Amino acid sequence: MSETDAPAIRLWTEEGFRDDQWIRAEDAQALAGNLGVILPLAAFLALDETTRTENAARLGVHLEPGEQIAAIVPFLATLPLVSLGFPAFNDGRSYSKAQLLRTRHGYKGAIRASGEVLIDQIPLMLRTGFSEFEVSNETALKRLEEGRVGGIAQRYQPAARAEAAATGFSWRRKALA
Repeated sequence: MSETDAPAIRLWTEEGFRDDQWIRAEDAQALAGNLGVILPLAAFLALDETTRTENAARLGVHLEPGEQIAAIVPFLATLPLVSLGFPAFNDGRSYSKAQLLRTRHGYKGAIRASGEVLIDQIPLMLRTGFSEFEVSNETALKRLEEGRVGGIAQRYQPAARAEAAATGFSWRRKALA
């Protein structure tokens, strides 16, 4: 499949597909437009304080799996979006980053999964704190359009997202009446 045949990336949240109000850029020149801008970590950190402050509401940052979230912790209070990369379906380092952003750092903004986002991963991504997904995989797009996210009802560990009262962890079984 060539790049021209590849499906377009669509943005999905639990409310369904929606238009993306963010663009990706390599430097601050893209801030001249009206949309939000997602910058790579190095470009974000290179911004001067004035640019960062004046554009805080529409400035996001993208971290690849090997980049540390410690670099953005001082900016989390004003950062509306953190994009975390999944360059391959088997690279799960961004799951840990999302979990840490939500639990340890109390981040309330949007956490976006970008890259190889597959339908089987979305339930766990939701549990670890992701709120937005850039989806291009054909199977994932089809299942999400049908409202079939999937998931497993029993879990072995708690997560960043609170569990519904009726579900539980397999090791917290309740006795039958």
